[in-house]
Amino acid sequence: MIKILGIGLIGFFLLVVQKSVYEKLWQRSLYVSVSFGKEPIFEGDQGELKEIIENKKRLPLSMLKVKFKTDRHLVFGNEKGSRTTDQYYRNDIFRIGGGERVTRTLKFRGGRRGYYTIDEVSLVASDLFFLSQLTADKKVKTELYVYPRPYDAARLRRSLIQMNGEMLSRRHLQEDPFEYRGIREYQPYDDMRSINWKATAKTGEFKVNQRNYTSLKSVRIFFNIQDDNILKKEAAVEMTLRIVASLCQLFLRQGVQVSCHGNGVDIVTGSPLSIHPKAGQGQMDTIYRGLARIDTEQPAADFRAHFEELLFQKSQGTFTYFVAPNQYDDFVELLTRYQASGNPFLWFYPSSASKDPELPPALEHCIDVVHFEE
Repeated sequence: MIKILGIGLIGFFLLVVQKSVYEKLWQRSLYVSVSFGKEPIFEGDQGELKEIIENKKRLPLSMLKVKFKTDRHLVFGNEKGSRTTDQYYRNDIFRIGGGERVTRTLKFRGGRRGYYTIDEVSLVASDLFFLSQLTADKKVKTELYVYPRPYDAARLRRSLIQMNGEMLSRRHLQEDPFEYRGIREYQPYDDMRSINWKATAKTGEFKVNQRNYTSLKSVRIFFNIQDDNILKKEAAVEMTLRIVASLCQLFLRQGVQVSCHGNGVDIVTGSPLSIHPKAGQGQMDTIYRGLARIDTEQPAADFRAHFEELLFQKSQGTFTYFVAPNQYDDFVELLTRYQASGNPFLWFYPSSASKDPELPPALEHCIDVVHFEE
């Protein structure tokens, strides 16, 4: 009996000791990392999130839960340990020995344009016999840009050729809005009629004639995503940003300087987007990041208050485009005054395929309605 009691006391003592050891040492030399891939992705593309747990001490962790949350628009698979409500909640369980490193890669789809971050992970561990629950929060910093997928460039090119040529000729800028600029590799958005067959035969790869706007030194693209409706026009707003991305890409690839301005609020800076004119791929990256960070949960800024002065600034060889899925009175009045001052422009108006908006008569000839399926 005394022997049994002694064994029991020793066992109890060992349980208490190991519990105390785990409470003091479980976090020591334990490194937890949660990180998105380094490269941005486009809407609909697949991305990766890596969880890395490294236990550099000898003490094993028989159970370690790693919990974090991110935005529900990053669409993970219906895996165990996950839950989606207004956010995506993840709860992964690891068993990790002393001196062991575990890496787990989670796949997801970028369901919507945005700027996504994970700022904190919660850790839950236990001792060897699950007598106590040990918790801690760790700060992490990882971010992901999901860029808006550019709208069909071929569709926009046709509109630009049809409407731009007419408008530019009114200003006597040129007889033909395009000039030959060189040869480059064929891209999926290129018109088959632009293929240079002689260069294609020489190289064995499709080559196209690269053209440029002869009198356009720069292009300004303004967008207005004001939405005062009770039922928000989310699809139209997102289509607006896709069209903006496509226009910027189209002109930058032609070597034209592009500036981009809009009343969507940047989730990081809290200010409306305003990117000054520049050319090159670096400018496109800047525009993509700016468009990704627009927070449509916040009310759009007052377009006229922020951009009227900039809009009426004279700039030789600059053409202006607007993209807006609305026609609020103050916006229409602003564009009417801009037109009356002798400034031609083109307004892309995204609208659901099931609707044909009634356009303001004074501006109808400057508007190209872009229908889309919701």
